[in-house]
Amino acid sequence: MSSGTLLYAQSGGVTAVINATASAVIQTARKRKVKVLAARDGILGVLREELIDTSRESIADIRALAHTPGGAFGSCRLKLKSLEEDRSKYERLLEVFRAHDVRWFLYNGGNDSADTALKVSSLAAEYDYPLHCIGVPKTIDNDLALTDCSPGFGSAAKYTAVSVREAALDVVAMAETSTKVFIYEAMGRHAGWLAASAGLAGEGPDQAPHLILLPERTFDEADFLARVKATVERVGYCVVVASEGIRNADGRFIADAGGRTDSFGHKQLGGVASHLAGRVQDELGYKVHWALPDYLQRSARHLASRTDLEHAQAVGTAAVEYALDGMNAMMPVIVRTGDAPYRWKVEAAPLSKIANKEKTLPAGFIRRDGYGITAKGRAYLGPLIHGEAPPPYGADGLPRYVTLKNVAVPALLTPWHE
Repeated sequence: MSSGTLLYAQSGGVTAVINATASAVIQTARKRKVKVLAARDGILGVLREELIDTSRESIADIRALAHTPGGAFGSCRLKLKSLEEDRSKYERLLEVFRAHDVRWFLYNGGNDSADTALKVSSLAAEYDYPLHCIGVPKTIDNDLALTDCSPGFGSAAKYTAVSVREAALDVVAMAETSTKVFIYEAMGRHAGWLAASAGLAGEGPDQAPHLILLPERTFDEADFLARVKATVERVGYCVVVASEGIRNADGRFIADAGGRTDSFGHKQLGGVASHLAGRVQDELGYKVHWALPDYLQRSARHLASRTDLEHAQAVGTAAVEYALDGMNAMMPVIVRTGDAPYRWKVEAAPLSKIANKEKTLPAGFIRRDGYGITAKGRAYLGPLIHGEAPPPYGADGLPRYVTLKNVAVPALLTPWHE
């Protein structure tokens, strides 16, 4: 066993394939004879010194992580502030690292997690502590800078496109005497990637989704209602996909849930589909149904994209290799090298150019009228949902997912109190 320990932690909202990244991390480290600890509930587990000994898990269970959704070690939404404001917390992290001989830290998350990994790297350098920090990409929002796509997005995009296509078939079957308008709400606070992926469900003005509402475009209620009415009169029904992050001309979220914020300091959104459904029913008189898939978008491992799974495994493997080879404050990112056929590779990118950056949907991917995707957008999104990677099923007809033992490592320090 190599000297030093690798610590892996998951952060933020989990995805259908984040555990596939964890599986790749642990398997790659084992091949390199490196001990791997995992933090319970992300960075919070490091602060609390609640660490898990992954060597207590069988290789079969570690491999089974690749087809198990959720976060096997627990995740958290805890954004550390600047080194000056939260210095005691960062110093506590280093104290835990020292106590357990952690020389490599892999933080699997999105923009905020990349920022945390970067700050930890800076503080370790300040204290001359030999630590290599690697950010590992993950987010269904697909808003990480520099990477062509974010692991987790492709599977959520596939779920979205499939769900919208299937729901549209239901609506068209009943439209003559029942529902005329169906509204599907997609996650995406400032970036419309997931809502845009619904555009893969159909092609042409008469195929669902007929209208996609993106946060990159200002929401105009009067124009929206007019387009819904015109679509119903032309096609007989209308399927709408709305990003949770759409705003009006004043910059206010349409789905602002009373001004609350989450633990990352983000505005807490809720109910854009229900709001729009109410406006359509009140103003146009149509019978409306709406859906809020919420966690289903990010947990549907049974419908995962094979491409996304391969991305998730590849960045996990690369993250370990980067760390053990001496890289620091870097992230393995996906680089697209071709569309037809789709080709890609993994390269290293500096966390300083990723942390707190946000990649929104390019203007060239948005249809001129603002309510759909272009051929260029379709060419980008299409390959990311390709391929199937179903989990094994048991005799009960349900997927066979794994639950790890998560054996705790004995604490060596005094308990942490915030």
